Amino acid sequence: MESSRGGQNGIQLLLAAEQEAQHIVNTARTAKQARLKQAKEEAEKEIAEFRAYMEAEFQRKLEQTSGDSGANVKRLEIETDEKIEHLKTEASRVSSDVVQMLLRHVTTVKN
Repeated sequence: MESSRGGQNGIQLLLAAEQEAQHIVNTARTAKQARLKQAKEEAEKEIAEFRAYMEAEFQRKLEQTSGDSGANVKRLEIETDEKIEHLKTEASRVSSDVVQMLLRHVTTVKN
């Protein structure tokens, strides 16, 4: 009798430990999803700020050259478009590395 009770207690302890482990895994999964969402929101905010900055710079340069000939305005538009394309290319080139870095940091469990 005592042996079966001890076995029952052991099973109950194992079940409780399994439930606790599942709770820990679920909590970690939820935290990871929240962090990924936060990282995405932060990245989108930075992109919007950068876009606004670049647009303001472009407008400022246009205003500086508004008294000049149309050729200067056209040259600035071309230069700006080239810079924007360069930035887009660079962003595309490193975006997967940034995502991998973020995932590595978010998914790394530290004791």
